[in-house]
Amino acid sequence: MDLTIAILLGVVQGLTEFLPISSSAHVQLTESLLHLNYDKASLTAFIATIQLGTEAAVLLFFWKDILRIVSAWFKTGFSKKPTQDALMGWLVIVGSVPVVVAGLLFKKFIETDLRNLWVIASTLIIFGIILGVADSIGKRTKQIAELTPGHGLLFGLGQMLAVIPGVSRSGGTITVGLLLGYTREAAARYSFLLAIPAVLASGLYEFAGSLGDLNPSDLLATAIATVISFVVGLLVIKFFLGYLSKGSFAPFVLWRILIGAAIFTLLGAGLIQA
Repeated sequence: MDLTIAILLGVVQGLTEFLPISSSAHVQLTESLLHLNYDKASLTAFIATIQLGTEAAVLLFFWKDILRIVSAWFKTGFSKKPTQDALMGWLVIVGSVPVVVAGLLFKKFIETDLRNLWVIASTLIIFGIILGVADSIGKRTKQIAELTPGHGLLFGLGQMLAVIPGVSRSGGTITVGLLLGYTREAAARYSFLLAIPAVLASGLYEFAGSLGDLNPSDLLATAIATVISFVVGLLVIKFFLGYLSKGSFAPFVLWRILIGAAIFTLLGAGLIQA
């Protein structure tokens, strides 16, 4: 793989993984715009590998939270009076159930019929508008400490929708959080914590299943792209959580609509293939 293309894909992956704009949509659009002629299996292996970079980024950023929650869960998670951190451990487990079930039941359908730019353009616009509405009408008063098992499950259903390309993992969960009345920061923080088990499990599964298809001549480009996706992803997480203390989701909603409309235009003109 050309090093420039590898770097570009690494940047796109890092920039879009944690923002509510769908990384799968942007990576697939980039592939189509570049008219990549690489073997599908090796390209899939490359994408699965660079995703490990963004997964490492979220692990590093929330490392202290993860250690604290896991430690508390083992210490008091099964007691009558679990600590707040132990409860968060249970909430992450409960919230992860829907996406696991959906992934196992619909994996083949998701990877074939739904991985289509017509579908992606539609979901970018539709779920972008829903995010905008949720941001406008949500009360934004609840903090993450007020999260209940029922709300955790609803967040999980939002994450489950993200198995549809173009929805966005963070976009789906944050939308649910806003509709439930959580602050932007609280919805985003729980969204990231909730994503860790699912992202790690699916990422490592995809990586293990496709590693043998990775072209040996592409190892250097893949390694560089993975490091870039890690660094960019880490910076994006820090920026995003800081931005939400004072900014709205309006720019991301507008971006989703513009990209969705651009994809429809390009498809209609025959400049890219679905």
